[in-house]
Amino acid sequence: MARFDGKTVVITGGSRGIGAAIARRFASEGASVLVSANEALVKDVAESITASGGKAASFIADVTDKASVTVLYDEAEKVFGGVDISVQNAGVITIAKIEDMTEAEWDKVMDVNTKGVFLCCQEAIRRMRAQGRGGRLINTASGQAREGFIYTPHYAASKFGVVGVTQSLAKEVAKEGITVNAFCPGIIETDMWAYNDEVWGKLLGDYKPGELMAEWVEGIPMGRAGSGDDVAGLVAFLASDDAAYITGQTINVDGGLIMS
Repeated sequence: MARFDGKTVVITGGSRGIGAAIARRFASEGASVLVSANEALVKDVAESITASGGKAASFIADVTDKASVTVLYDEAEKVFGGVDISVQNAGVITIAKIEDMTEAEWDKVMDVNTKGVFLCCQEAIRRMRAQGRGGRLINTASGQAREGFIYTPHYAASKFGVVGVTQSLAKEVAKEGITVNAFCPGIIETDMWAYNDEVWGKLLGDYKPGELMAEWVEGIPMGRAGSGDDVAGLVAFLASDDAAYITGQTINVDGGLIMS
């Protein structure tokens, strides 16, 4: 029997990168996966899972909109009968000097990264309580939830916020068999990090594409950037019975980049 047979997982930000890797990992271990994002590409992820023999469906949702989030979890109940694990992974970043950063940038990053986690956790907890069989909530933070980086105060604030939400909710639902944890990915080979390399590279010096990221990777004790699969392994553990006594924690998955 696979580890997640009979379990339903909802994943936001699942159209690419870390979210897509998490979706594939859960499906490979028997879960029924509802992959969500705000773009049509998410359909391709679900179709690739079903083509490989897994159980998956896709749904386009806006995590900043309460009504859209409600419909997302309605869909999980309609298609797969409920929700046992919810992974709040949707996230965005922009990079700019403080005098150039707009209020709209601040609001968008905070809305997606922090409000989106709140809304999805709120809805998932409501469903899990009604089901009465506990559950797992797993939130995507960042290395910037440990240490804010230059030119991204809004992103750092949003990810510190994810840790706060995680800790507070963990205390509220612990006795109901619902655990709430977060993880902090470091430098991961994703589209977001390609953007980071380009824009930080321009602001921090005359870097060519790939040069800044390579310089930062040299500072990782393991000597390499991470992959979506590296992150997915941790998330699967936190969702498993082996992690039943772990809650309110935020775990780094970054090859040793930040040790705190």
